[in-house]
Amino acid sequence: MKIWSRRGRTVTAWAFYDFANSAFTTLIVTFIYATYFTQGIAENATLGTSQWALAVTVTAIAVAVLSPYLGAIADQYGLRQRFLLVSTAVAIAGSVLLFFPGEGQVLVALVIFTIANIAFEMSNVFYNAYLPDIAAQGQLGRVSGFGWGLGYAGGLLCLVAALFGLVQAEPPILGFSTADGEHIRATNLLVAAWYAVFAIPLFLCVRGRQPRRVEILRSVVRRANAQLRSTFGDIRARYTHLLRFLVARLVYNDGLITLFAFGGIYAAGTFGFSTEDVIIFGIALNVTAGLGALLFGFLDDRIGGKATTLVSLGGLIAFGTLGILAPDAAWFWVAGLGAGMMVGPNQSASRSLMGRFVPPEKKNEFFGFYAFSGKATSFLGPLLLGQVTLWTGSQRAGMATIIVFFVIGMVLLFRVHEHEGVAAATS
Repeated sequence: MKIWSRRGRTVTAWAFYDFANSAFTTLIVTFIYATYFTQGIAENATLGTSQWALAVTVTAIAVAVLSPYLGAIADQYGLRQRFLLVSTAVAIAGSVLLFFPGEGQVLVALVIFTIANIAFEMSNVFYNAYLPDIAAQGQLGRVSGFGWGLGYAGGLLCLVAALFGLVQAEPPILGFSTADGEHIRATNLLVAAWYAVFAIPLFLCVRGRQPRRVEILRSVVRRANAQLRSTFGDIRARYTHLLRFLVARLVYNDGLITLFAFGGIYAAGTFGFSTEDVIIFGIALNVTAGLGALLFGFLDDRIGGKATTLVSLGGLIAFGTLGILAPDAAWFWVAGLGAGMMVGPNQSASRSLMGRFVPPEKKNEFFGFYAFSGKATSFLGPLLLGQVTLWTGSQRAGMATIIVFFVIGMVLLFRVHEHEGVAAATS
């Protein structure tokens, strides 16, 4: 394909960061550590679900506050790559530290997870901002889809390594014990190593502009505030459809975040999945999500990011409803695999649509607002799920709240006109 012959090395190096960091969200946030926390660290699964929801909520609030500021500072001073390096290092260090908390050490585990998760989410602000630099306007969909597809492949392979090297191995590799869940906690060390090794190509091959001398902190904050006020004014006045898109994503992404954070917990608590079952389920979901992101990436470039996102939201609503009503594990598998096929395209098409709406001189800052739109109210999803689960004593009732976010986000997205948004960004 043309993009690979022209920019293949840069695109592949960039996409390998998705391959690297997907281990964090797949093993820690969604399938293994989240489940282990509720069953092996917390007092009980219901209370653990609520506590995990609180940690995800704190992450969302912190990222919503930090992302526009750090995006603006990165644009002003050429610090995108340095910020990406620091946030990556913190997420990796946090993954290592998650190995140590054991049964009953709830607060320690949650503090470490929250800091690592904030760093992980912030790294995506700077990583995503590279997309308009490395892909031509007409190829944003397939390049974004390639990154998401490779990311799901990374999560899949890391899950397989965790399953056969640590969770099911007798004995686990490197001398880890099965006592006190040590072999489960060791999957965090695998994540750290995976993240560190496969993030290297981006830092070697993908370059940003040279950093400028940074002023004293007070001046930096003052200039960032001024730029944010100016940019927000521009978004309201000139980038109407970008604003509408960000509002829609603010809602439907709440559903995705909640689904990622509690999918494994729901499978274990409602359908009796063991840790091994959850990992196998996660492997299957990564396969379908990766295939969906790759295939829909080409569709994205043909029909547009908005249409692709709408299709994915319709699928998420349908399969999500089936997962909530599923009478047994077999039907839950059907729902999960179908939802997985829609998750990848939703994330990929949302990112490519944002890339089309971003003016060239403000990539980091606008992707900071993109992260803001993904986190500003994302505490509502986990918080609502946690509270409904506590009130009703039913994980099904809690998970049903996710569908509401998908439906409202889909309705809001209909108001976005993609061609007008692209014209505003390039004028």
